[in-house]
Amino acid sequence: MRLILASASPRRRDLLGQIGVVPDAVDPADIDETPRKAELPAAYAARVAAEKGALVAARHPGALILSGDTVVAVGRRILPKTESEAEARACLTLLSGRRHRVFSAITLIDDEGKARHRLSDNIVIFKRLEQAEIDAYIAGDEWRGKAGGYAIQGRAAGLIRTIQGSHSAIMGLPLYETRTLLKAAGYPID
Repeated sequence: MRLILASASPRRRDLLGQIGVVPDAVDPADIDETPRKAELPAAYAARVAAEKGALVAARHPGALILSGDTVVAVGRRILPKTESEAEARACLTLLSGRRHRVFSAITLIDDEGKARHRLSDNIVIFKRLEQAEIDAYIAGDEWRGKAGGYAIQGRAAGLIRTIQGSHSAIMGLPLYETRTLLKAAGYPID
């Protein structure tokens, strides 16, 4: 049974390794990830994960396809995967001292083309960030390409007061849900 990871994220590969799973191939899906008008964060994450999986499944018939998407949200507002210092600074300033949600959606398409979906809903609370802490975090460059402008597995961990939910989901792949879906599809996991 071949497993294709529909993601270029090295974090997702590393997380899979934590549960003893090594994909046979990595085939990232290049889709338009622009949120639709009035699309809620959880629905957005689920849609993007499903679309990535469907695109890659068409290229690998008969294989298991695992795709995912992680969204950082403040209320109904979806924060970007930050590409500039200004975006990252704006996100960290917004997240400072407040609660936000991280939705991590996964889709597993089995060898017969049946898709199964899971969504992990998590809460993260940053400490109130001083300007010097934001400046230091920005200087470290961990924010680049990260939803909400931070990586919980890096230096941002020291700025987070509380999490409720799955640490691996906040990193980008909910391992409990992933393992459960893989086992249900007959993928061999110890």
